[in-house]
Amino acid sequence: MRQDQSHGRPLQRRASTLPRTLLSTMTTSEYPTTMLARQEMQSWKLLQLEPAAMREPDKFLAPSTLGSDGSHLAATLYRLAHDSAYREDEETKEESANRIYARTAVRLKELLGDVQKVQIDRDEKRQALTLQITAKDGSVLPARSLSDGTLRFLALTVIKLDSEMGGLICLEEPENGIHPARIHAILELLQEIAMDVESPIGADNPLRQVIINTHSPAIVLQIPDDSLLCAVSKYEFDPSERKYSHVVFGCLSDTWRAKSGTETFHKGEILSFLQPVIPVVSERAISDHEKTLKSTPKNGNRANKLRVIDRPDMQRTLEFFETDKA
Repeated sequence: MRQDQSHGRPLQRRASTLPRTLLSTMTTSEYPTTMLARQEMQSWKLLQLEPAAMREPDKFLAPSTLGSDGSHLAATLYRLAHDSAYREDEETKEESANRIYARTAVRLKELLGDVQKVQIDRDEKRQALTLQITAKDGSVLPARSLSDGTLRFLALTVIKLDSEMGGLICLEEPENGIHPARIHAILELLQEIAMDVESPIGADNPLRQVIINTHSPAIVLQIPDDSLLCAVSKYEFDPSERKYSHVVFGCLSDTWRAKSGTETFHKGEILSFLQPVIPVVSERAISDHEKTLKSTPKNGNRANKLRVIDRPDMQRTLEFFETDKA
């Protein structure tokens, strides 16, 4: 690259001797462009939100930035409520805090319904910050009493409000812990977190990109076609006829990405991959299995009943779920 001190000299590196990638070996300023690329990649945030981490109270001196596992949720929201950078003109500290909490509660109410108020309880004796939600019936629920889905929505709402959390945000399987009826709501929230490319960058529209991965047909059906990519493993042979595998990212055939020559797929192909067909076992096979059980002597108090796990028509279904868990 012309702006580097290398003046376009190629980097001579053996791939077999690299500890990770070429970027990980760049520790000097000789290649500033490569260093900038490395710094940018180091700022990427992979979210793996853990309900247990989000339920924990925070100490007064705890980090006030949301962790990758969702930890420090209470401290982050408290910082947003009391940071002067988020205070509007002629607003007092108390008014600013109430506005931030109210804004969080309104967005959660739109997403979940049963939310009246969101606040942080500051316990001076324990030196602790505890997240609390007030429901419609007036009951106050601390974070430890909230469902996994509610905590996930709350963490993403806080990320949306936090303009300091910019760059690339990656989230694995956002549908985990979410009721199927709320899938649309969490996708809407993720789209709000990402920068609006048609509006200027600012505090309300920070430079952010969101990438998710999923195995859920419900997610695939609701993602805009232009934003959908499919990862497929490919096997090829190198010049020495050794077989190797690599991943190819393809797009839908009727989108702008297809014009660049990228490998294309039809949405039906993707959905058929996500929804494996479970063959139906005949009634005769079930009846024969029941007869086998009845002819087997009882063992103690165990009755000879046809358990779900023993039914032939359920075997492929159980195999599918075991594979999904792995």
